[in-house]
Amino acid sequence: MEHIINDEMEIVATDEDIFYELVAEQKRKLYSIAYSYLRNEADSLEVLQEATCRAWIKRKSLKDSERFAPWLTRILINCCNDELKRRKRNTVTEVDRSDIGIMEMKSDRRLDMEHALEGVKPKYRQVLVLKYYKDMTLAEIAEVLDKPEGTVKTWLSKGLKQLRDRMKRKGDLFNG
Repeated sequence: MEHIINDEMEIVATDEDIFYELVAEQKRKLYSIAYSYLRNEADSLEVLQEATCRAWIKRKSLKDSERFAPWLTRILINCCNDELKRRKRNTVTEVDRSDIGIMEMKSDRRLDMEHALEGVKPKYRQVLVLKYYKDMTLAEIAEVLDKPEGTVKTWLSKGLKQLRDRMKRKGDLFNG
């Protein structure tokens, strides 16, 4: 790793050092978001690595360094969406054996909720995940998605309606 030494013979951090520190500060949150999208540890780590790589390549496009976290989160979400599209194209019917134990430990209600969430439109689902799984405010979500806060509120409302409808239909199947 290269360091720059200034006139006072002090070591000055390089762009790479600063970038690495900023990413390191966000890595837990980013992994958590990736996992909420992909539900697989290996894929989440891979997407996090891809997002970090993309961010490094595009780092010059970030105009305001104060917006690094939402900018990086947006890149991560785009990588997650790319992975989900890839999965759809390469649908595999084989069950991942490593997930069986995890699935058995989850409550039926949580599995029902996750299954219903998969049926919600992707743009609404990402707002629901960021709001209720990651405890982000509407303003934070708007910044991450680079959308007006009003749009995020609308997507949240529509997402909740779709989720309620799906859960109600599931209940009707068992009760009717």
